[in-house]
Amino acid sequence: MVYYASSWMVLQVLAMRASLFITCYNDTLFPETGRAVVALLERLGVALDFNPQQTCCGQMHANTGFRREAFLLAQRFVRQYQEAEAVVIPSSSCVAMIREQYAPLFEELGDASLRSAFAALLPRVFELSEYLVDELCVEDVGAYFPHRVTYHASCHGLRALALGDRPGRLLARVRGLDLVPLKNLDRCCGFGGTFSVKNGEVSSAMLAEKLRDVMATGAEFCTALDNSCLMHLGGALHRQFAGMKTIHLAEILASTERAPAEACA
Repeated sequence: MVYYASSWMVLQVLAMRASLFITCYNDTLFPETGRAVVALLERLGVALDFNPQQTCCGQMHANTGFRREAFLLAQRFVRQYQEAEAVVIPSSSCVAMIREQYAPLFEELGDASLRSAFAALLPRVFELSEYLVDELCVEDVGAYFPHRVTYHASCHGLRALALGDRPGRLLARVRGLDLVPLKNLDRCCGFGGTFSVKNGEVSSAMLAEKLRDVMATGAEFCTALDNSCLMHLGGALHRQFAGMKTIHLAEILASTERAPAEACA
């Protein structure tokens, strides 16, 4: 099976090294996503490192006003990854936290050396689809997923990271996959972390609107870059006894004929 467009690309990809920041959310609730990222990147020839001392990006703490706690986690992240060639993260919300909120935290609570270390590290921090398309310069990752799929664009990926059509370009090259466009792609699913707890009624109303569009596609799977959104959508699908499943983009891209995604096993 051929995964690359040219011998030049093979050499380019094989030269890459990366560190995986799996996020506390995936580690605790969705370990299959982490396994998929490892399988995918190793199949592409990327040498992966995994630091077992990693914890949380601090987003939940920062968003609820616990800035000192968020700062300590941000500081820990920088110290753990400051020597990494690249840091790959299968969560657009965590990458958005790093890009948007770390600098203000370090200005408020850090020192010059920490700010300098973060400035040097930041260009090497990537969301998974960014890393594949922009750094590895690959869209066809050799995946096989013979199912009808729709893609939900999470708010952080759409607005904060401006990922654009990168996820769609990757999905379009998956063999056997029937990609169904989702209406009102720019609408939030209503999760928003602690937003769904603090504003339960508003969150539920937003979810109901998003779910109507998702179910109208008739897809077998709804995919996204963030398992937080997928958990929110998946819970509603389960409560309505819908046949549609949710699956992280990494699991689709890691799926092959010999090793299908865990959601299909």
